[in-house]
Amino acid sequence: MVTVTDEMVAAYQRDGVVLVKGLWADWVEMLRAGIARNMAAPTHQMPTLKPGEAGSFFDDYCNWQRIPEFAAVIRQSPAAAVAARLMGSDRVQLFHDHVLVKEPGTTKPTPWHTDGPYYFVEGRQTVSFWSPLDPVKEASLRCVAGSHLWPKDVLPTRWVSETEFYPGDHDYIPVPDPEAEGMVIREWEMEPGDAVAFNFRTLHGARGNLAATRRRAFSLRLVGEDARYVERPGPTSPPFPGHGMQPGERLREDWFPVLHGAA
Repeated sequence: MVTVTDEMVAAYQRDGVVLVKGLWADWVEMLRAGIARNMAAPTHQMPTLKPGEAGSFFDDYCNWQRIPEFAAVIRQSPAAAVAARLMGSDRVQLFHDHVLVKEPGTTKPTPWHTDGPYYFVEGRQTVSFWSPLDPVKEASLRCVAGSHLWPKDVLPTRWVSETEFYPGDHDYIPVPDPEAEGMVIREWEMEPGDAVAFNFRTLHGARGNLAATRRRAFSLRLVGEDARYVERPGPTSPPFPGHGMQPGERLREDWFPVLHGAA
């Protein structure tokens, strides 16, 4: 059983991030098998490194419907119940899954960013779980405490070209340099199956992998009862073409299943 204390809930609401020890401790081997299946047949893989940059960084998402290991973990593990407690929502709905694998010697860090502006959903009740399937020290996820409460979103960019994600003028704040600006950064040494839970609006990044072993990570994005579809200035990531939703609607349940609480 995974215990979510009142202190964890308070930290999540205050900081936009908290460590959940052992969230998927009983599911590590299943997730490893699912990642192996995903890497053997990727579907949405995008370039993550520039030509000549060291290492290899695998990045793919939205595969739970075709990878049975992911579907089982999403539907049978305590993740949705934990998310409900952290978000303060009786209702939890799946948004998408995400796999990230940094091979040894991948020196490039994951750039600082917030996920929210890339998505077509907004709400206060959101949570991403980032869980390593290998012991993590040097390549940990890093989150800026309290950034989910900033009044404006951080500018979304394309990681390889380093250009703006959406065309035109937007009311975003520039991507900050948290270390140079003295921001409070949360990061933890983690064991396989531990998870960092963070809000879609929390500024985060990850170190490069300088260890001698690969760093496999499984992420799951969930939303609560106040989450609604919004239109962005261009195609979102993930795009979900043909969804047919209108601004202000909840995500359609046949594409984004309700995992916890009333439908």
